[in-house]
Amino acid sequence: MKVGLYFGTFNPVHIGHVVIANHMVQYSELDEVWMVVTPHNPLKKKKGLLEDFHRIHLVNLATADYDYLRPSDIEFNLPQPNYTVNTMAYLQERFPKHEFALIMGEDNLDSFPKWKNYEVLLHTYKIYVYPRIDHSRVEPSPLMQHPNIVVVDNAPIMEISATFIREGIKAGKNMQPLLDKEVWKYIDHNLFYKK
Repeated sequence: MKVGLYFGTFNPVHIGHVVIANHMVQYSELDEVWMVVTPHNPLKKKKGLLEDFHRIHLVNLATADYDYLRPSDIEFNLPQPNYTVNTMAYLQERFPKHEFALIMGEDNLDSFPKWKNYEVLLHTYKIYVYPRIDHSRVEPSPLMQHPNIVVVDNAPIMEISATFIREGIKAGKNMQPLLDKEVWKYIDHNLFYKK
């Protein structure tokens, strides 16, 4: 089985995440996408992050209607901060018959060389890249030419950010259209992101 790993803090998971994950299964050779909820991204601040169990629950709610999208809390029990190279090695050992790949936005390729042992990831795994609008980018990342980079050209460009959603909720805006119905209900009921 070919499994794409879509890492994120998913704070909160929104329709853009689900659209991209679904598209990767529909328009590539991936059989499943596992949405790996990261407890703490070493390149991001932890402030304002919902508790792990809330974020994995939200991903469960958002993916409930899709057999080929699976929430994963695999990183919750691994040493923190989480490094993708360690997670990949752990998953490969635990699921030796699976063929794992990474999924990332084109904008993440710019920071990819900052990742721990990124060369190992680049040479060991395929990386499925979806387009992002970046007006500051003059030319594509040189990594786009690497044989293990698979550009999924026809992926919809989703310019929705979890930061925008959190800020909107805090400002009293209705962000419901950007979230799965059950995700919105859970966030609203628990008054998340209001402060």
